[in-house]
Amino acid sequence: MKWELKSFDEIGFIGRGKSRHRPRNAEHLYGGEYPFIQTGDIKAANFKINEYSQTYNEVGLAQSKLWKAGTLCITIAANIADTAILGIDACFPDSIIGFIPYEDKSDVRFVKYFFDIFQARMKSISTGAAQDNLSLEKLLTFKIPLPPLPIQRRIASILSAYDDLIENNLKRIKLLEEKLLLEYALLEEESNNQKEIELSDFVTFVKGIEPGSSNYLPEKSEGTIPFIRVGDLSKRDSDIFIEEEKSKGIICYPDDVLVSMDGTIGIVKYGIYGCYSSGIRKAVSNGVLNNAFIFCYLSSPKIQGVIYSHSKGSTIQHAGSSINHFKIKLPKETVLNDFIRISTPVYELMKSLLTQNSKLREARDILLPKLMNGEIEV
Repeated sequence: MKWELKSFDEIGFIGRGKSRHRPRNAEHLYGGEYPFIQTGDIKAANFKINEYSQTYNEVGLAQSKLWKAGTLCITIAANIADTAILGIDACFPDSIIGFIPYEDKSDVRFVKYFFDIFQARMKSISTGAAQDNLSLEKLLTFKIPLPPLPIQRRIASILSAYDDLIENNLKRIKLLEEKLLLEYALLEEESNNQKEIELSDFVTFVKGIEPGSSNYLPEKSEGTIPFIRVGDLSKRDSDIFIEEEKSKGIICYPDDVLVSMDGTIGIVKYGIYGCYSSGIRKAVSNGVLNNAFIFCYLSSPKIQGVIYSHSKGSTIQHAGSSINHFKIKLPKETVLNDFIRISTPVYELMKSLLTQNSKLREARDILLPKLMNGEIEV
């Protein structure tokens, strides 16, 4: 069956986002009801974007544009050619391109999977002297191989079945995290009358390392290990690898709790394997506190406030010194044991769902090039 080569403007509307006001971080633009998607939100998304860290108000919307749910978002700066589909109506800046398919020409899911295959090639033409930038003009030089629309939809349905399962697992994980945090909040109330002591008596924070970009490898091979940077935490995945011997033993495992202390500070994650960067700390318990407790403690509003209040830096935030200010009111032994008994199986289930997601991604990624290149007929 013949696949035709088409440019993106032949199969849909394509255009840059809008954020005309300068400076972009003017406070009077934000805090309203309109989601404002940024490049980091796209990188953190799995397939659809339903979560965001910033919103526009009416003034912000007036100098921007509201894109409809179903729009494919493509980053053209910072993280080149990362993509995700809007699950909500949202605004985004001109560092993101929006693609809306013509209904009789293309399936937005198929186009998204095309980017997943050809992202590395797109990055190769985006290298600039100061900062990598893809640009709308460069993007329009690409031709996308398109089968007839029914085949596009069939291929997209096969692949998106994996992503739908991943999304469902992520929703379950979020609900389980909320359950844990609620149990922890009740535990904190029980501990209000306790004496405040140093967290360092119970937890050690191990700083990551910087092997140097010259040691970064673009593909996994024997003897290599993923290298996790702060920007990789939200997605719990990395496209950079290093030789394991260069990790110097600074390795995290899925059970470990990590917290970011540089750049985007205060990110708390678990379920990650790899060597991790110096902007990240691994929390290691002495055995009294379980990792579910540590996850909840670091995620709590109180400790997040401590991290932010002790951060320094005008452009890039550094909050490593905040660790020296971590205090804890240790609950009574019986109360703590009850929390550990309740929280341990929940934490294990959360990790199990993340493992399932990893296997689903592996299965999808095996099928992806074969379907998108027409190697497998549907």
